Amino acid sequence: MDITGLSHEASGVGRIEGRVVFVPEAIPGDRVKIRLVHLKKRLGYGELVEILEASSDRRAQSCPHAPECGGCQLQHMEYGAQLRWKRQQVVDAMERIGGLDLEVLPTVGMNIPYHYRNKAQLPLGQADSGLVMGFFRKGSHDIVDMETCEIQHPLITKLALVLKRTVQELGIEPYDEINHTGVLRHAVIRVSFSRDQLMLILVTRTSDLPKQNEFLTRLREAVPELVSVAHNVNPDVTNVILGRDTRVIWGESYLMDSIGHLDYAISPGSFFQVNPVQTKVLYDLVREAMQLNGSETVLDLYCGAGTIGLYLAADAREIIGVETFAAAVEDARYNARLNGIDRATFYVGRAEDVLPELVKEHGKVDGVILDPPRKGCDPSLLETLATAQIRRICYVSCNPSTLARDLSYLKKNGYVPGPVQPVDMFPWTRHVECVALMSRVEK
Repeated sequence: MDITGLSHEASGVGRIEGRVVFVPEAIPGDRVKIRLVHLKKRLGYGELVEILEASSDRRAQSCPHAPECGGCQLQHMEYGAQLRWKRQQVVDAMERIGGLDLEVLPTVGMNIPYHYRNKAQLPLGQADSGLVMGFFRKGSHDIVDMETCEIQHPLITKLALVLKRTVQELGIEPYDEINHTGVLRHAVIRVSFSRDQLMLILVTRTSDLPKQNEFLTRLREAVPELVSVAHNVNPDVTNVILGRDTRVIWGESYLMDSIGHLDYAISPGSFFQVNPVQTKVLYDLVREAMQLNGSETVLDLYCGAGTIGLYLAADAREIIGVETFAAAVEDARYNARLNGIDRATFYVGRAEDVLPELVKEHGKVDGVILDPPRKGCDPSLLETLATAQIRRICYVSCNPSTLARDLSYLKKNGYVPGPVQPVDMFPWTRHVECVALMSRVEK
């Protein structure tokens, strides 16, 4: 079978007897031998058996965990080809879902697309071989024991390996997901790129951390870059990693990092962009799109810890952020004080609920930054934006499908979409971020 396309899940796409067949690990240009594992009336799903003729875009997987680990879906595809495919993914979404004929610019990639992640969430468990800690195997909850990782910062790997050895030596029992027993569920590791410092969040099923003092002493001695350790308790039967109760048990309350000219304080549970190198690229694109001159009132909706709004604060008269999570809003306010920014205000609430009041209170709102979750914007929010006749809307999206849907709505309600700019925030994975500007039609 010839592979002629790639699905949004990064499976190769070909045809057999008129049916579209999806084949994981295959890429366009491959000629492959497959085993059909599931067949429907119009669709089929295959398992790659042999590559008869390799695509010119195929590469040898350089990570030893790539065949098993579910973290990277495109280790077998040349980086330039990934960037082209991610652009095409956006083009297809605009046309098929949004019914839009928009210019989609070439994807902005990384000069060095390795070791870019500043956060890892590593489950622990017990296997026949002993303690395992790493990433989940593709399509399962079996843990692939990690020895190295090409996409996370090297300090994360350093701490992870020391942590695993220390857990083994102290005999701390890892979590058993099937029987809901054991102690240590996850290790969440964050790193500051600008300061080469580490924060560790230990997630346990139990309220206590066995041998805590000795545990901390060993980690601190082996990893001097470690500046903060927090303990999170999650006693529930759940796939959610963090529980409700987190406290710092040693070191600093925050991990400090920088994006461009700003410093950010990252608390154990706060959201922070995973790729700080490309985050600056993304935020500079937003700044360029908004074209602020210092006189504008700008709303930063779905603002998280306020990182985008604060980045643009020097260019605007006022930044107003809205976020549902109270802890993130506290982080945003703290980061404003940290950087001496007094023109940014942050509110707790759903953007669709708070927006009408903000428009009523402030009257003229010049611009809006949207950075919603993967599900996109609530329809009532888009309706309020259109009714308020806001001049410029800059949409930052992690999902081309919902971006296309929402841009289509705004276009039908008085806005002209500009070019869509894909940004590769996650090399070697199927994910792509986009920035799109919508301008109000002047009547």
